[in-house]
Amino acid sequence: MKLIWGFIFLFVFASCVNVAKQENAMHEFGSVAVEDIFTKEISIRALKVNPSHIFYAGSNGKFGYLNTADHSVAFMGRIGEQNTSTEFRAIGSTDECDFILSAGTPALLYKVNYFGKRKLVYREEGEKVFYDAMTFWNATDGIAIGDPTDECMSVIITRDGGETWQKVSCDNLPKALKGEAAFAASNSNISVVGEHAWFISGGEKSRIYKSKNKGKTWKVYDLPITSGKSTSGAYSVDFFDQNLGVIVGGDYTNPENNFNNKIVTTDGGETWSVVAKSKNPGYRSCVKFVPNTGGKEIIAVGYKGISYSSDYGKTWKKLSDESFYTIAFINEFVAYAAGKNRISKLTFMENTGE
Repeated sequence: MKLIWGFIFLFVFASCVNVAKQENAMHEFGSVAVEDIFTKEISIRALKVNPSHIFYAGSNGKFGYLNTADHSVAFMGRIGEQNTSTEFRAIGSTDECDFILSAGTPALLYKVNYFGKRKLVYREEGEKVFYDAMTFWNATDGIAIGDPTDECMSVIITRDGGETWQKVSCDNLPKALKGEAAFAASNSNISVVGEHAWFISGGEKSRIYKSKNKGKTWKVYDLPITSGKSTSGAYSVDFFDQNLGVIVGGDYTNPENNFNNKIVTTDGGETWSVVAKSKNPGYRSCVKFVPNTGGKEIIAVGYKGISYSSDYGKTWKKLSDESFYTIAFINEFVAYAAGKNRISKLTFMENTGE
């Protein structure tokens, strides 16, 4: 009887492994089709997508929604204070609400919706105020990060679904280094998985901040990525799970420089390894794991093109010269990307070998 049960266990285990392999079926992208679906005078660095809506925010206080099904405009609006140049570079969403956060002073964080309603839920003013990215763990807990205004990076957190936000005291954060800041390039220098959160900094020194308890406590680790200038360092981070993560960056003023600008971790961000050292791509502003590929496939975009890795970042190939700042996936084959005066649908196609 024990022998029979042993065979049954092995059969069930093998079946589960096969199912897992099918769910994370590997493929090789060979090209990408780019279709512009929205062209207006706006620089867009913050983008969220779901099966029903494409939510964006950008320069000159502009934000809006497109319908995913037919790409029609659902709402376009402008928001901000008089006599200020409001630029939104961070957005976040729960199942119930959407939020947009401006860079620069004053920092304005609005709760908005598909019908154009808006409510100011946080405001911060100061010479050094500059927020870079925002996201939510769940329906109640959210986080936004920005450059230091005191002795630490700026972190604000909500515990009530975005109705109120509180700035974390520097007593509860690692001390910032001289010249340390973050880049508001793509709303992707922050990532969350479960209760974990990570955000990255650049400039004179690049580091990654990690919390295992939804922002209550933090630790910081050095990154082996190119840095040393105000324009260089880690620009974008994505975690596939609580262990596997990837960071891309470089120097946007020297985009062809590909030395130490791509790094990966397998221990939750505590140690990192350089991949594709001194090999393309150079500077990229946004990186994302391709969904349903087990963390093996990665896409990175920037104003110099779209790059793809099918082996955990070890090697890369350029799929397109099209220029984008940020990208968000719908599934493993379809994503939306935004940049200067455009939002586009990207359809990734497998390499047929022909």
